[in-house]
Amino acid sequence: MMSLPNILTLSRIVTLPLLAFLLWWPDWAWGYLLAFGLYCLMGITDYFDGYLARSSGTVSKLGIFLDPIADKIMVATVILVLAAQGVLRGPFVGDAHVIAGLIILAREIAVSGLREFLGGLQVSVPVSRLAKWKTTFQMVCLGSLILGNALPWWNVWLGSLEINVPHTVGLTTLWAAAALTVITGWDYLRVGLKHMD
Repeated sequence: MMSLPNILTLSRIVTLPLLAFLLWWPDWAWGYLLAFGLYCLMGITDYFDGYLARSSGTVSKLGIFLDPIADKIMVATVILVLAAQGVLRGPFVGDAHVIAGLIILAREIAVSGLREFLGGLQVSVPVSRLAKWKTTFQMVCLGSLILGNALPWWNVWLGSLEINVPHTVGLTTLWAAAALTVITGWDYLRVGLKHMD
Protein backbone atom coordinates (compact mmCIF):
# COMPACT_ATOMS: atom_id res chain seq x y z
CA MET A 1 0.00 0.00 0.00
CA MET A 2 1.74 3.18 -1.21
CA SER A 3 0.34 5.68 1.25
CA LEU A 4 2.13 8.96 1.98
CA PRO A 5 3.70 7.62 5.21
CA ASN A 6 5.13 4.64 3.30
CA ILE A 7 6.46 6.91 0.56
CA LEU A 8 8.19 9.03 3.21
CA THR A 9 9.75 5.90 4.71
CA LEU A 10 10.93 4.67 1.31
CA SER A 11 12.36 8.11 0.54
CA ARG A 12 14.77 7.67 3.47
CA ILE A 13 16.01 4.40 2.06
CA VAL A 14 16.48 5.57 -1.54
CA THR A 15 18.23 8.77 -0.38
CA LEU A 16 20.91 6.88 1.58
CA PRO A 17 23.35 6.51 -1.36
CA LEU A 18 23.32 10.30 -1.81
CA LEU A 19 23.95 10.78 1.92
CA ALA A 20 26.86 8.30 1.82
CA PHE A 21 28.27 10.07 -1.25
CA LEU A 22 28.20 13.46 0.47
CA LEU A 23 29.92 12.01 3.56
CA TRP A 24 32.67 10.28 1.60
CA TRP A 25 35.05 13.29 1.57
CA PRO A 26 35.54 14.54 5.15
CA ASP A 27 37.53 17.59 3.99
CA TRP A 28 34.67 18.75 1.75
CA ALA A 29 32.89 21.12 4.17
CA TRP A 30 30.15 22.01 1.66
CA GLY A 31 29.43 18.32 1.09
CA TYR A 32 29.08 17.79 4.82
CA LEU A 33 26.84 20.84 5.11
CA LEU A 34 24.58 19.39 2.38
CA ALA A 35 24.76 16.01 4.14
CA PHE A 36 23.69 17.64 7.42
CA GLY A 37 20.66 19.23 5.70
CA LEU A 38 19.77 15.91 4.07
CA TYR A 39 20.22 14.06 7.38
CA CYS A 40 17.89 16.53 9.13
CA LEU A 41 15.32 16.14 6.34
CA MET A 42 15.49 12.36 6.70
CA GLY A 43 14.96 12.74 10.46
CA ILE A 44 11.90 14.92 9.82
CA THR A 45 10.42 12.30 7.47
CA ASP A 46 11.05 9.69 10.18
CA TYR A 47 8.86 11.69 12.54
CA PHE A 48 6.14 12.51 10.03
CA ASP A 49 5.73 9.05 8.49
CA GLY A 50 4.68 7.63 11.87
CA TYR A 51 2.64 10.69 12.83
CA LEU A 52 0.73 10.75 9.54
CA ALA A 53 0.11 7.00 9.58
CA ARG A 54 -1.36 7.14 13.08
CA SER A 55 -3.36 10.36 12.65
CA SER A 56 -4.89 9.32 9.32
CA GLY A 57 -5.47 5.71 10.35
CA THR A 58 -3.27 4.40 7.51
CA VAL A 59 -0.88 2.28 9.58
CA SER A 60 0.01 -0.59 7.28
CA LYS A 61 1.96 -3.83 7.58
CA LEU A 62 4.39 -2.50 4.98
CA GLY A 63 4.99 0.63 7.08
CA ILE A 64 5.43 -1.38 10.28
CA PHE A 65 7.99 -3.52 8.42
CA LEU A 66 9.84 -0.71 6.61
CA ASP A 67 10.09 2.02 9.26
CA PRO A 68 12.50 0.30 11.68
CA ILE A 69 14.53 -1.04 8.73
CA ALA A 70 14.88 2.45 7.26
CA ASP A 71 16.03 3.79 10.64
CA LYS A 72 18.58 1.03 11.17
CA ILE A 73 19.99 1.27 7.63
CA MET A 74 20.35 5.04 7.97
CA VAL A 75 22.17 4.77 11.31
CA ALA A 76 24.41 1.94 10.04
CA THR A 77 25.25 3.83 6.84
CA VAL A 78 26.26 7.01 8.66
CA ILE A 79 28.30 5.17 11.32
CA LEU A 80 30.14 3.04 8.76
CA VAL A 81 30.98 5.93 6.42
CA LEU A 82 32.10 8.20 9.28
CA ALA A 83 34.24 5.39 10.70
CA ALA A 84 35.75 4.61 7.29
CA GLN A 85 36.62 8.24 6.68
CA GLY A 86 38.20 8.77 10.10
CA VAL A 87 35.52 11.10 11.44
CA LEU A 88 35.02 8.95 14.57
CA ARG A 89 38.35 10.16 15.88
CA GLY A 90 38.86 12.51 18.76
CA PRO A 91 41.06 13.66 21.61
CA PHE A 92 42.45 11.34 24.29
CA VAL A 93 41.28 8.03 22.78
CA GLY A 94 41.83 8.61 19.04
CA ASP A 95 40.14 5.94 16.93
CA ALA A 96 38.66 4.13 19.96
CA HIS A 97 35.44 6.11 19.42
CA VAL A 98 34.73 3.53 16.69
CA ILE A 99 34.04 1.06 19.51
CA ALA A 100 30.94 3.06 20.51
CA GLY A 101 29.73 2.86 16.90
CA LEU A 102 30.33 -0.90 16.86
CA ILE A 103 28.35 -1.32 20.08
CA ILE A 104 25.40 0.49 18.51
CA LEU A 105 25.57 -1.59 15.31
CA ALA A 106 25.91 -4.88 17.22
CA ARG A 107 22.89 -4.05 19.37
CA GLU A 108 20.76 -3.13 16.35
CA ILE A 109 21.55 -6.47 14.69
CA ALA A 110 21.00 -8.46 17.90
CA VAL A 111 17.68 -6.77 18.73
CA SER A 112 16.44 -7.21 15.15
CA GLY A 113 17.21 -10.92 15.35
CA LEU A 114 15.56 -11.15 18.77
CA ARG A 115 12.42 -9.37 17.54
CA GLU A 116 12.23 -11.76 14.59
CA PHE A 117 12.58 -14.75 16.92
CA LEU A 118 9.94 -13.45 19.34
CA GLY A 119 7.64 -12.49 16.47
CA GLY A 120 7.54 -16.16 15.48
CA LEU A 121 6.36 -16.91 19.02
CA GLN A 122 3.71 -14.16 18.84
CA VAL A 123 5.54 -12.21 21.56
CA SER A 124 5.82 -8.45 21.09
CA VAL A 125 8.48 -6.33 22.76
CA PRO A 126 7.30 -2.75 23.26
CA VAL A 127 9.79 0.08 22.81
CA SER A 128 10.77 1.41 26.25
CA ARG A 129 11.16 5.08 27.16
CA LEU A 130 14.89 4.47 27.63
CA ALA A 131 15.11 3.06 24.10
CA LYS A 132 13.53 6.27 22.81
CA TRP A 133 16.21 8.26 24.64
CA LYS A 134 18.82 6.00 23.07
CA THR A 135 17.42 6.81 19.63
CA THR A 136 17.43 10.53 20.43
CA PHE A 137 21.08 10.47 21.51
CA GLN A 138 21.92 8.41 18.43
CA MET A 139 20.31 10.90 16.05
CA VAL A 140 21.87 13.90 17.82
CA CYS A 141 25.34 12.36 17.85
CA LEU A 142 25.37 11.49 14.15
CA GLY A 143 24.00 14.90 13.18
CA SER A 144 26.61 16.62 15.36
CA LEU A 145 29.45 14.56 13.89
CA ILE A 146 28.33 15.53 10.38
CA LEU A 147 27.98 19.19 11.40
CA GLY A 148 31.48 19.18 12.90
CA ASN A 149 33.00 18.54 9.47
CA ALA A 150 30.62 21.05 7.87
CA LEU A 151 31.80 23.77 10.28
CA PRO A 152 35.51 23.00 10.84
CA TRP A 153 36.09 26.56 12.12
CA TRP A 154 33.66 26.20 15.08
CA ASN A 155 36.41 25.54 17.60
CA VAL A 156 37.10 26.46 21.22
CA TRP A 157 40.21 26.12 23.34
CA LEU A 158 40.15 23.95 26.46
CA GLY A 159 43.48 24.71 28.05
CA SER A 160 46.02 23.81 25.39
CA LEU A 161 43.55 21.65 23.44
CA GLU A 162 41.57 23.04 20.50
CA ILE A 163 38.30 21.16 19.96
CA ASN A 164 35.53 21.41 17.40
CA VAL A 165 32.27 22.05 19.30
CA PRO A 166 29.76 19.99 17.27
CA HIS A 167 32.27 17.17 16.76
CA THR A 168 32.91 16.95 20.51
CA VAL A 169 29.15 17.00 21.22
CA GLY A 170 28.81 14.21 18.65
CA LEU A 171 31.48 12.01 20.23
CA THR A 172 30.08 12.59 23.74
CA THR A 173 26.52 11.71 22.74
CA LEU A 174 27.84 8.76 20.71
CA TRP A 175 29.16 7.22 23.94
CA ALA A 176 25.93 8.11 25.76
CA ALA A 177 23.96 6.36 22.99
CA ALA A 178 26.29 3.35 23.23
CA ALA A 179 25.75 3.12 27.01
CA LEU A 180 21.96 3.29 26.60
CA THR A 181 22.29 0.76 23.78
CA VAL A 182 23.84 -1.77 26.16
CA ILE A 183 21.21 -1.13 28.86
CA THR A 184 18.20 -1.36 26.51
CA GLY A 185 19.73 -4.30 24.63
CA TRP A 186 20.05 -6.20 27.91
CA ASP A 187 16.41 -5.40 28.73
CA TYR A 188 15.30 -6.89 25.39
CA LEU A 189 17.56 -9.90 25.86
CA ARG A 190 16.09 -10.63 29.32
CA VAL A 191 12.60 -10.73 27.79
CA GLY A 192 13.85 -13.00 25.01
CA LEU A 193 15.65 -15.41 27.31
CA LYS A 194 12.36 -16.19 29.08
CA HIS A 195 11.07 -17.66 25.82
CA MET A 196 14.18 -19.67 24.91
CA ASP A 197 13.68 -22.65 27.25
